[in-house]
Amino acid sequence: MKRRDFLLASSAVGASAFFSSLPLLGATRPEKQKLGVALVGLGYYSTDLLAPALQLTEKCYLAGIVTGTPSKAESWKLKYNIPEKNIYTYQNFDDIANNPDIDIVYVVLPPSMHKEFSVRAANAGKQVFCEKPMAPSVADCMEMIRAASQNKVNLSIGYRCQHDPNIQAYMQVAKEKKFGKVKLLTSAAGYFDGRSTHWKQKKAMGGGVMGDMGVYALQGARLATGEEPISVLAQASTTRPEIYTEVEETIQFFLEFPSGARAACMSSYGVNMNHLHINYEKGWLKMEPHSSYNGNMGSLSDGTQIKFAVPNQQAKQMDEDCAAIMSKSNLLVPGEEGLRDTIIVEAIYKSVETGKQVNI
Repeated sequence: MKRRDFLLASSAVGASAFFSSLPLLGATRPEKQKLGVALVGLGYYSTDLLAPALQLTEKCYLAGIVTGTPSKAESWKLKYNIPEKNIYTYQNFDDIANNPDIDIVYVVLPPSMHKEFSVRAANAGKQVFCEKPMAPSVADCMEMIRAASQNKVNLSIGYRCQHDPNIQAYMQVAKEKKFGKVKLLTSAAGYFDGRSTHWKQKKAMGGGVMGDMGVYALQGARLATGEEPISVLAQASTTRPEIYTEVEETIQFFLEFPSGARAACMSSYGVNMNHLHINYEKGWLKMEPHSSYNGNMGSLSDGTQIKFAVPNQQAKQMDEDCAAIMSKSNLLVPGEEGLRDTIIVEAIYKSVETGKQVNI
């Protein structure tokens, strides 16, 4: 072989060896230290709570936004230094599949839109966070879970309270049966809402108190007993029919659990209330407030106090969910948890419609 040909052959072998090693280099490249989150919908919850929380998180950061309002896009771009390429509209949302900056899509839209954008996000190969309530129907929830499974991505529901150590404390009491079985509990969540044109007053958008504040009252009963209810009897009412023309303003529902425990729950857009009272065989536990954005606390009949400081619930929720995704461990609140609540909510509305007790 001539010297020139030998050098060319040697170079080719060297280049081949180099390029063949690239997949190995890619496989050993360190994982991201922070996951990029895109918020879909820039209403109150995103603007006042999630975006500020994402300035405090350690496992994720605000990477992008999806909005139908150009003025919002511009103000968020300037305020949070969001690159133009990470700003989407609802029309070009599917292009997010090609953006490596965005790992997670957080759906913060009216409930009627949760399924559409959760499925589209999953189809784009992105991890999905979806704000509660998961969706207005069991069928929608099932479709969301199916899309996440088929695309091999995670689906987490924004139940921030389950990440709160104060709520986890009373869940532990139920698990350990410290005071015996739960006999009776009352769970309430509500506030006075004076608005008349919000999505919460629109049936087509997933409005109604049961799908919003009612979920907190329902979660209180489920988490306090550690059981799933087997029947419900419910009644809806409205004191402001000029505002609540399509959906209920207040709802009361009574749950029965397999152990024999009973729960009296109430939720309203006309009454300020936030508490959980649990009566056990040998004692009691009271949480008030029970599901606030901060300051949840409680006490037990043996003098034990529940009062853990949580600087920011939303930051804690997102950090813990991201940590689970990064470590490939189980999410604290997967889609199946949102589905469980929606199954019960559907039964509650059926009871309201028929005036009869409904088995779940």
